Amino acid sequence: MKLSDVDLNLFVVFDAIYTEGNLTRAGEIIGITQPAVSNSLARLRTLFDDPLFVRTAEGMVPTPVAQNIIGSVRQALGLIRSSVQESERFDAEVSDKRFRVSMTDLNQAIFLPWLFGKVKRQAPLISIDCYHVHRRDMNIELASGNLDLAVDIPLTPDPQIKQAPLFSHPYVCVVRRDHALVREKLDISTYLSLKHIHISSRRGGLGHVDLSLGKMGKKRNIALRTQHYLSTPQLVSRTDLALTVPRIFGDFLVNNVPVRYLDIPFEVPNLETHLYWHETTDEDQANQWMRRLLLTLPGKLHT
Repeated sequence: MKLSDVDLNLFVVFDAIYTEGNLTRAGEIIGITQPAVSNSLARLRTLFDDPLFVRTAEGMVPTPVAQNIIGSVRQALGLIRSSVQESERFDAEVSDKRFRVSMTDLNQAIFLPWLFGKVKRQAPLISIDCYHVHRRDMNIELASGNLDLAVDIPLTPDPQIKQAPLFSHPYVCVVRRDHALVREKLDISTYLSLKHIHISSRRGGLGHVDLSLGKMGKKRNIALRTQHYLSTPQLVSRTDLALTVPRIFGDFLVNNVPVRYLDIPFEVPNLETHLYWHETTDEDQANQWMRRLLLTLPGKLHT
């Protein structure tokens, strides 16, 4: 197989099918019809002598061959995209670029109101798609160009992924304002006597707070476990449940519901949050512009 005999547009289609798991949606993403996607897939199957995707009730599932080549395909597409981007001048005032940024619901609640307002003042035509990409998929999504930036906790280093620290926040304990058991200062015995809300994207396992307590030979009473920060404001303001969260979210709660927070009476490592992008977009003017905005957030959020 000679590269000159291969239509490189086929790999754009391959990436879209892999990402969407659906031929119609893949066509919509890249701007071609579903029959054209089917035709491109047929040519790819001939090229690789493999089905590449198998139709199931859940959608188009990649074969082992497709899984083996997706990383290289996305890296190559990223390099091509980067070369094109470097030749383009970015003007925020007239650009209609749509940025795709991964954030948890916590970071969306904290960052988006300030960020979107700042963007609209400087770049009225720019749009933002904000959603949460699972950490195991983040590097691939950044490499493929499906994601421009990501905001998350410190992750295992990857030589192709650039990062910069955003903020570091201590944990605090949030309770409703008139909580009968909590005075002006919180001691360890009172903390352990409370029933707690635990926030985690996982179904089980311990978080930073519980690991720190475990080192002290202590354990708190977790009465409610939830995956989402934004499910907690009404819970903590209307019940006697306690919520241990980064101070940045404590500030958000105090400003929106009748609660207060106190310093926790034991040591827990701060919540560290970083900004991530792929090396192929390091010199991209649009990506640099958005990174600069995001990196000014800590000062604006009183960290």
